[in-house]
Amino acid sequence: MISKAFVVLTALLFSLNALSSAFAFPNNPKFLKRQEIEDASSPTGGGFGAVDPPPPPGPPQFTGTKLVHDGDHPWQPLRNGDERGPCPGMNTLASHGYISRDGVASPSQMVTAVQEGFNMENQFAIFVTYVAHLMNGNLVTDLLSIGGKTPRTGPDPPAPAHAGGFNVHGTFEGDGGMTRADEFFGDNHSFNETLFQKFVDFSNQYGDGYYNLTVAGELRFQRLQDSIATNPQFSFKNVRYFTGYGESAFPINFFVDGRNTDRRLDMVSARSFFQDMRFPPDFHRPPKPTSNEGIAEIFSMHPFLPGGNVDGKVNNFMVDPTSADFTKPCVLYADIVNTVQGLYPNPTGVLRRNLIKNLGFLYSSLPTALGAQCDQLFPYGQL
Repeated sequence: MISKAFVVLTALLFSLNALSSAFAFPNNPKFLKRQEIEDASSPTGGGFGAVDPPPPPGPPQFTGTKLVHDGDHPWQPLRNGDERGPCPGMNTLASHGYISRDGVASPSQMVTAVQEGFNMENQFAIFVTYVAHLMNGNLVTDLLSIGGKTPRTGPDPPAPAHAGGFNVHGTFEGDGGMTRADEFFGDNHSFNETLFQKFVDFSNQYGDGYYNLTVAGELRFQRLQDSIATNPQFSFKNVRYFTGYGESAFPINFFVDGRNTDRRLDMVSARSFFQDMRFPPDFHRPPKPTSNEGIAEIFSMHPFLPGGNVDGKVNNFMVDPTSADFTKPCVLYADIVNTVQGLYPNPTGVLRRNLIKNLGFLYSSLPTALGAQCDQLFPYGQL
């Protein structure tokens, strides 16, 4: 039986929220003024100081469907230097100004943005955002790139940490993606037309021209088989195992207009999100806070255990019994903490304080996001 651990899958990523209003809307004059000051002070976005990270925002007051492609959030084309990455949801929110259009924001701002733009459930939004931030963000400046590594997040942390952003392989980005190629083949974050055409073909074959849960289950399994057959470094376990299934459900839960009840995504809207990073015209968000509904159905069509190709050979898949899976949510939490501890083996001062705080924010979301009561881990002690 699959537990509520499915709710941890995302994506954007993803998907990916509901931020404080002061940061959710770049038309806010205080937010714009801050950006102007930062942009003027240096080519990398201004001077950076240590930030005491605030607690993540709670749920918004209004959680129903509403127009999100509105006059306050017009789509704008990319400017030179703007960051975009493997998560079409966050890419779209940045292009509409729900976070800074340069693609760099704090985790609190990202949580607010996904709540406002996609009506993502609060605790789920907190979990996925702080996983990304702890593994791929700048813990001193409290900034995270939705694309690649950029000086806009501030000075590099001490090695082996990297502040590499969403493009870092193996967390939100990973092998077997629906519209992004495996890292082994070079570009793991750009829209891939060949893979999108497979998305379209499967939608035609199994969904009468729409992407739905049946399509999601068939395409997820096929993309795993593709990677096993072609990528000698294929890996699909721990965090990526969860986010890989999450990205299959994400388009159904967040890219379908909230006024529709059929839970199927048309191909014009799919391309708008995946390639153009743009809300379809008159797009309304879902009618209620949403996380990863449908994951159990997707998984059950072709159950797949975590693992990867071994010995640098294709078609050499082996199950990894130590990996987290949907029956072991607390193993996932432990793996995240162990990964963070490997990135920051001996933190001191502000860095240590911020690690403790961010790990606490992550832990607070576990009962809802993972559906489990896990023993809290304290690799850096307590404040």
